[in-house]
Amino acid sequence: MNLFRDILDKQILDRNKMKCGKADGLVMTVRPRARPQISHIELGSVTLARRLGPTPARFVARVARASRGKQRQVPFRIEWNKVRDIGVDIEVDIDGNTTPYGRTREWLVGHVLKYLPKGKGK
Repeated sequence: MNLFRDILDKQILDRNKMKCGKADGLVMTVRPRARPQISHIELGSVTLARRLGPTPARFVARVARASRGKQRQVPFRIEWNKVRDIGVDIEVDIDGNTTPYGRTREWLVGHVLKYLPKGKGK
């Protein structure tokens, strides 16, 4: 398996097959006298910007801190042992509503979408 090709930028689906973001980064655990292991998948704009270099990472972190507070600078992590399947999408055993993507979706439904008129089908 090529980790970068097979994991990064893939859509992540929760246990209910709902989208909950894209795999923006991987976290590796390195222990003395042991092989390195992938421990988490990271989601978030700051992680994605880090892949572009230190200058974009600092800029995106500054924007995230200014617009959404310090807690939004910290990427959301999904434990590697929660990964169920890696195919076209990455299926994980988590509740997607606990991710920033899921919380944003809930906010949009509660604050924006409920005010939009429902389409009338023919």
